[in-house]
Amino acid sequence: MSAPEHISVLLEEAVAAMQLERGSLFVDGTFGRGGHTRKILQAMPAQAQLIAVDRDPEAAAVAEALCLKDSRINFFRRNFSELKTILDEQGLLGQVDGLLLDLGVSSPQLDDAARGFSFRNDGPLDMRMDPDTGESAAQWLAHVDETELANVIYKYGDERLSRRIARRIVEARVNAPLETTAQLASLVATVVRRNDGKHPATRTFQAIRIAVNGELDALDTVLQDAWDMLSADGRLVIVSFHSLEDRLVKQFFRGDEANKRPRRLPLPSGLEQNRWRASRKAVKASEAELAHNPRARSAVMRVAEKQPL
Repeated sequence: MSAPEHISVLLEEAVAAMQLERGSLFVDGTFGRGGHTRKILQAMPAQAQLIAVDRDPEAAAVAEALCLKDSRINFFRRNFSELKTILDEQGLLGQVDGLLLDLGVSSPQLDDAARGFSFRNDGPLDMRMDPDTGESAAQWLAHVDETELANVIYKYGDERLSRRIARRIVEARVNAPLETTAQLASLVATVVRRNDGKHPATRTFQAIRIAVNGELDALDTVLQDAWDMLSADGRLVIVSFHSLEDRLVKQFFRGDEANKRPRRLPLPSGLEQNRWRASRKAVKASEAELAHNPRARSAVMRVAEKQPL
């Protein structure tokens, strides 16, 4: 059986936004299955170099095979929050002309039941981007405090029934641990009723995945490090898939003061006004793209250019 296909969202738009023709060093901080990376390699100048990063072991296998075919790419199996460290180790800080982040979960991750990301396919309750490190969702749910769990589901999932869901999870684990995606999805469905066609557990799964992988913390780190990583007029291109990510990126690019941030979302520290020249409008998937890739419906791309101080 072939691996599920991953269709890179906003592929043409994201690569065009990097303005590859004017640079010599680029970074794909979220390699995934290599869709954006391959497009960058095709379009960037012949002498340019590309650094790709991903913590997923399956992504690493794809990337390592690509490295054997094209010497211009150098891959690191690391969290994208470590990009500044990687560049520093390579002596490349301040030299990146374009940095791309696609913050979505890849189709192979979602469709592989063994990864535990989806409520649609029963499997072990894992959800880790890197299954070799950290706690799985099952391990985390076995001990997390009820109040903390409720806050995570509310903050990261925007789920108004978060307290009831958290209470039900804590009650259930007294009798038996939650070990599979089907168990968790069924439990949440006893609390949540939805009439919009989405599964009742959609928001809870999203919230737990974000917490287990520290996704917003990683994004926060990259945003704070971006200035040091990019060259003069270097470009930062970010494709996000839910409002928390997009709000964080938008505020960062605007350099909003702390008192303008959303109450539930901290603004990265150390911001200065006018450090970034951001595109005025966010880019979303076209009707044509949505027709062949429905998962692109929530994608939002924002672009900013480093401005000389």
